[in-house]
Amino acid sequence: MAATRLPGTPRLLRALNDRAALELLLARGPLTRAQLGAMTGLSKVTASQLVERLEERGLVRRVGEQAGGRGPNAQLYAVTPGSAHVIGVDVGPDRVVAACADITGAIIGRVELSTKDTDDPVGVVHSAVVQAAARAGADMSSVRRVVLGTPGLVDPTTGEISFAWDLPRWHRGLLGELRKDLSTPVVFGNDVNLAAVAEAHTGAAVGVDDFVLFWVGRGVGLASVINGRLHHGASGAAGEIGYLPVAGAEIPRHASRHGVKGAYQTIAGADAVKAIGKEHGFKGAGAADVVRAAVAAGESGAPVLDELARRLALGVAATCAVLDPPLIVLGGEVNQAGGPALAERVEREVATITLVSPRVVLSEVAAEPVLTGALRTALDAVRDEVFGSTTG
Repeated sequence: MAATRLPGTPRLLRALNDRAALELLLARGPLTRAQLGAMTGLSKVTASQLVERLEERGLVRRVGEQAGGRGPNAQLYAVTPGSAHVIGVDVGPDRVVAACADITGAIIGRVELSTKDTDDPVGVVHSAVVQAAARAGADMSSVRRVVLGTPGLVDPTTGEISFAWDLPRWHRGLLGELRKDLSTPVVFGNDVNLAAVAEAHTGAAVGVDDFVLFWVGRGVGLASVINGRLHHGASGAAGEIGYLPVAGAEIPRHASRHGVKGAYQTIAGADAVKAIGKEHGFKGAGAADVVRAAVAAGESGAPVLDELARRLALGVAATCAVLDPPLIVLGGEVNQAGGPALAERVEREVATITLVSPRVVLSEVAAEPVLTGALRTALDAVRDEVFGSTTG
């Protein structure tokens, strides 16, 4: 009986080979045709056809020559940076930061705008996105995706913002308005979840399939990555640990109302951190300033770090009792201000009050983790779209 031939198999193989070559060029380029062939296991003829196909589609370009032995120099190829662009946006209560990256991931345009004097979220996002693209020298038609990082809940079914406690003007229906206004795909992402994406790609969680990012900044939140995937929950509320009921703190009965703080937020959030510092004689403009002052004070600041670690450990321990992750990453400006001294205290306290002993480390994302995660999320999606359609 003759073997059944699967329709479209040559096309599928070409697409797989093209995608593998493009990923190699991103990671290790520029490369020659021979190098691509060797790395992908393709013959010289097939590798040459592949490069010609990608060059015709504008996805790769010649960037130089490699001197060899006898014969003409070999052409070097790299991914064409301008074949697509993405924009990441970090939205806060006082400012919006937008950055434009080309398909290689290089950030080539950035803008920061104040939101204090506007009540028009569509207008301020439009301005930030368009200005970031303009500074990058990118036409908006080449921007394939915009990912916005915001505090609060993002409905995993509709993609809409359903609740943002410190962005009262952000509302359901905003996603559609932004997509219509910008004429490009727009996606919302929870800010802490996006920071976890950055941590997994370039930070302390590289190569770790299961970890929790525990965030203390303006608010308190966490992101959980399970088997390499972010866990969002049925309504997008996974990680809203600020609303964790804790003994000794008042439990609000109408948590979804603007201005209502969750029980855990009241004992571990920025206001609570400043109160701890004040009790021990440390003050600052913000919670992170108080913690930095305590760290700098050495022994006299130790009680501040001890108390903060005890309170943070309550949230971490509750998470560990459910998920049992091997790694906890401390992120956000308050945790970063505490440095290794705070991380070590949290690790010891968690091991004392739970059955598990996860490793607790500081975030290693150098700067702007939410913006970095937004760009990475956009790039992953756009590369799938562009690289996955190379056979036309």
